[in-house]
Amino acid sequence: MKILYGVQGTGNGHITRARSMAAEFALAGIEVDFVFSGRPAADYFDMGVFGDYKTYEGLSFVAKNGRLDLLATCQKARFLTLFKDIRQLDTRGYDLVITDFEPVVAWAAKRQGTPCLGFGHQYAFSHDIPRYTGKRLSQWILSNFAPSTTQLGAHWHHFGYPILPPLVHLNEMKNTPHEKAVLVYLPFENSEEVMEWLEEIPDYQFRLHCKDIDPGVYRNVEVFPFSLSEFQKNLGECESVLCNAGFELNSEALQLGRRILAKPMQGQIEQLSNMIALDTLGLAQTSESLNSHVIQQWLDSSRVVQVSYPNVPRAVVQWLQAGNNTSIETLCAELWAQTPNTAGIDFSFPKNSQQTAPHSPSKNAWFTGLSA
Repeated sequence: MKILYGVQGTGNGHITRARSMAAEFALAGIEVDFVFSGRPAADYFDMGVFGDYKTYEGLSFVAKNGRLDLLATCQKARFLTLFKDIRQLDTRGYDLVITDFEPVVAWAAKRQGTPCLGFGHQYAFSHDIPRYTGKRLSQWILSNFAPSTTQLGAHWHHFGYPILPPLVHLNEMKNTPHEKAVLVYLPFENSEEVMEWLEEIPDYQFRLHCKDIDPGVYRNVEVFPFSLSEFQKNLGECESVLCNAGFELNSEALQLGRRILAKPMQGQIEQLSNMIALDTLGLAQTSESLNSHVIQQWLDSSRVVQVSYPNVPRAVVQWLQAGNNTSIETLCAELWAQTPNTAGIDFSFPKNSQQTAPHSPSKNAWFTGLSA
């Protein structure tokens, strides 16, 4: 049996999630073809786990100095290429299409009537969860960018809906944090400006991952290129994480028990919503703007929060293999039952919940299951 799995390549969070899923699919003996879009093909790195994957241009956004540039995003988009790729991609040889907010496979599946599972953080927003309510155009794009026949979203809490815990899989990472070490990953900010903020806080050692400053040591800041192995090493050794309000890195930091300061990309509705969720749950400190004072205050006063999420990738692969045997609600309830209450937060899933996503049946009648 075969799966076509589309992954949004803007940023690295979706790819990190897909790496965890690829490992579990391989263990289960399930054949998966991966498709990536959203960045130039040459900009992908450490992709060996995905085998002979394909790339498309897809759609992505343009950020300048920590803010979404909608005009530049529209000017960059090549819609004719996107439509051509959607028409030419044949999904009918697959038993299931999975899209992690990737539009080419999602729209190709929709055109050809192939079952499609919307899988990932963005699909949690099909429910009435904490979110940023401005920017109606952004709301519409979030709902229609990568359509699917069934949605399986993930978030830091279920909020009373059938939503998965985060897909975090860090079993092989050494967790040996140093009190004064800070991982910095702010890919949408001006890196030179970030460097200036960090150099004004000499009592801490910062490990900055970026692509527009040459690697090396600059006073109390060590700059690293984008590298999976180096990033995981630094995440394992830094007690604090300074990052944008994306979903995956913040999930990994919570799993490891890190002090977090999250700054959303302005104008990006998902990150603005994530900021609200982190504040609502009390899982991290957030700020809509950054400077040396904000960073220093965070390091001096914020607390460390740890949440032990279960092995969601393995559970999802087993759920796919089982087909109609288990409802989405049951899957989510079983996983949240494995998440211990922490930091005063109750993660227990409400019994007999009647809250389901629009167009998402309680039983998975859309798909008959996989066999190895």
